[in-house]
Formats: sequence, structure tokens, C-alpha cells
Amino acid sequence: MLALLLVAPASTASTAARPAPQISIFYYPWYGTPARDGSYEHWAQGGHLPPGDISSNYYPARGLYSSDDPAVLDAQMAEIAAAGVGEVVSSWWGRWGVGAVTDERLPLIIQTARAHGLSVAVQIEPYDAGRTRQSLEDDFVRLKSLGITRFYVYRPFDLTDADWTALNAEEKGPGVEVLAQTANVARAAADGFTGVYTYDIYRYGPGSFQRLCRRARAARLTCAPSVGPGYVARRATGDPRVKLRRDGAVYDAMWSAAIRAHPDRVTITSYNEWHEGTQIEPARPTPTRTLAMSPTLRLRYESYDGAYGLHGSEAEDAYLRRTAYWTARLRATASSRP
Repeated sequence: MLALLLVAPASTASTAARPAPQISIFYYPWYGTPARDGSYEHWAQGGHLPPGDISSNYYPARGLYSSDDPAVLDAQMAEIAAAGVGEVVSSWWGRWGVGAVTDERLPLIIQTARAHGLSVAVQIEPYDAGRTRQSLEDDFVRLKSLGITRFYVYRPFDLTDADWTALNAEEKGPGVEVLAQTANVARAAADGFTGVYTYDIYRYGPGSFQRLCRRARAARLTCAPSVGPGYVARRATGDPRVKLRRDGAVYDAMWSAAIRAHPDRVTITSYNEWHEGTQIEPARPTPTRTLAMSPTLRLRYESYDGAYGLHGSEAEDAYLRRTAYWTARLRATASSRP
């Protein structure tokens, strides 16, 4: 697989290469285990009964883990860096309530990521207490104190345009970027955002990327379309929508379209959002299980078997391998353009 990586052509004196697009990946630090955290945080979401029955259609190859475990975090950041990604975008759910763990774990994420040559940004989520202009002002102060300078805002238009115009005018100092999760480039520009990203790989497919980036360039905004391998959240949320992985064909189509769109940044949904089945973190097949709550029901997890022609244990990291291929191809393609 890795033998397929393309090598960037050498630049010439007459060709000024454009800066290579950057690559970011959405990361979720909310998982826990009884041994380390007192409970199966998030693995048990929706009434599931770990370790055999978890809130995902897939099962992690490294088993159920705690996002507070330094050894796990170190291994994850090593995988991300090896795949050619440069930035980890940590999901952040505020400083209070059930989402506070994502803030508490952020310093360790930053420390570990930087040890692997990775930068860290955050995705500010619609946290339980409710985002307001004042709460977001406080959030930016808190996060910038940790060295965060790039912010991705999920569902930005939960706030008014007037609120965002004021917030962006206040917060966008030197080196600070605030990106809106939207394809509405005109509205993002009017509200003072630095750029746009899509995140939702079910709603925004390959056919939307060229139009998005063309409009973003015209508005002088950063274009950061989101690519991902598929989507299935039935076991976690009951969502009936499914985007099949098709043995990697969906991931390839999204990457290919993103490269053709000449983005400033490609964002990957996701490293480990197991609830929605968008993860590229290694997964393994598990035996079919009989559920304790009902011996007549049987539980089967999906796997990456067959992806890119790989099977068994070799398929467990298929999407990380393919990410390394696409990140190299993105950089090679960008360096060959004048």
C-alpha cells in the first residue's frame, strides 16, 4: 500500500510552488474505562453494556481505552503523525458539566501531540450550558492561554450574525484563525470568519468541494473541506442514515475531490469518532456475541476487512495506511502546481 505513495516532483527555478495544503484530523478525547476513570465513558452511551456491547458499529483494535491514558495517547499521536497529518483538532465541549473532561484532558493532548511534531487546534462544540457571545469570549481566553490559535466552530450559526461579527473582530488577532462549519461562504465572510470547513461527510460529498473552495478563494477565506471514510451511527444514536465505506472507495473519492478543489487545508472526519463510524483509528473484527439482555439477539461488529484488498489483521489499519498515501499525494500535487 505505502509503495503507491507519489513523490513530489523537484521544483525548478522557473516554477514557484504554492505552499502545500495543511492536513488536520478531528480527534475525540472523551473515552473512559472503569479502571482509570470509574466508568466506561462514551463506550456505554445509549445504554450499551461494555466491554462486549459498545456504542459503535465498530470495535477498536486496541480495545476499549481511556483518553486520559498517556500510553494510549502517545500511540494515537504516533499513528496520526505517521499518516502525514500535521494538526490534531480536539473536540472541546466547554469547561463545565459533562463536557469538562475534554477541557481537562487538553493540556496532555497538546503536550503529547507536540512531542510527535503535531500542532493542536480545537473544535468548539455546542456544549450543554449553551454557547453565548459571553461564554465564547471566555472560551477563547481559556484556549488561547493553552497556546491554541486555530478554532473550528461546529454549528456556528446557533449564534446570531451580529454576535459572530463582534466576536471575530475581537478574537482574530495575529496568527489566530476561526473557521466556521458551513458551506455558506458568503455568510461566513460577512461574519468575519477566517475560513470554512464542512465536517459532515454524509451531507457534503465530493461534488461540493470545488464549488466550496472556489467561493472561499473569491471571498479570501481558507477552504478546508472534510473527507472521511463513511458514516454509520445506528448503534450509538439510532440514526438510520448510512454512508457505506465500500472497501475504501468512498474515502478515495472524497480525497480525490478535495485535491481537485485546490484546498488550503484538508480536514479528516475523523480519527476516532466511533459513535458515528467515521473513524480511521484501527478497528478489528470481533466474534458475534449474544447480548446479555436478550439471548435471542446477536451482536456483530463491522470491520475494515476487504478495504484496499486487505484482510484479517492487515486490514485493521487500512485507513491509516491510505491516509498516508493521500497526504503524500496532496503534497506532491500541490508542489507541482505553479
